[in-house]
Amino acid sequence: MKKSSKLILILMMSLTGSAAFAADAAPAAPAAQAYTAKSPKLNRVQIDALLAKPEQLLVIDVRQPDEITNIGGFPAYLSIQNGELENSLAFIPKDRTIIVLSNHAGRAGKAADLLVSKGFNVAGAVGVQNYEEEGGKLTKIAPKVSTKKPEEEHAHKS
Repeated sequence: MKKSSKLILILMMSLTGSAAFAADAAPAAPAAQAYTAKSPKLNRVQIDALLAKPEQLLVIDVRQPDEITNIGGFPAYLSIQNGELENSLAFIPKDRTIIVLSNHAGRAGKAADLLVSKGFNVAGAVGVQNYEEEGGKLTKIAPKVSTKKPEEEHAHKS
């Protein structure tokens, strides 16, 4: 590098900060969005207490299937994405306490608020990644792999 080029680069770095010109500088992480739902965001202790009584609990996971597979979740849950929740209300039992899951509770909080507005008994929203960060154990869910040939899967039994 020429002496004048080095001088210009040093001057630019000192005027603007070296991170702006560093080729390997990592982009800033997006700021975490504040939890805005009316339903409470549950912590690990609250969640574990609810999970201890599975016969009284319904877990609704509003994440996409790939998020559940990649991140993990709870051992038993009802999977309903947010966009389908309102159309699925008739299939959700009202005789159980409900917790709603998403990665960091943002989507879960919105879904929990909707359920509360429709008369469901909702304990709150859960961020599964927050739960895991607090020491909770998630269940890793492997995608189901079929051992049948494609033509066997679509064959009708007579």
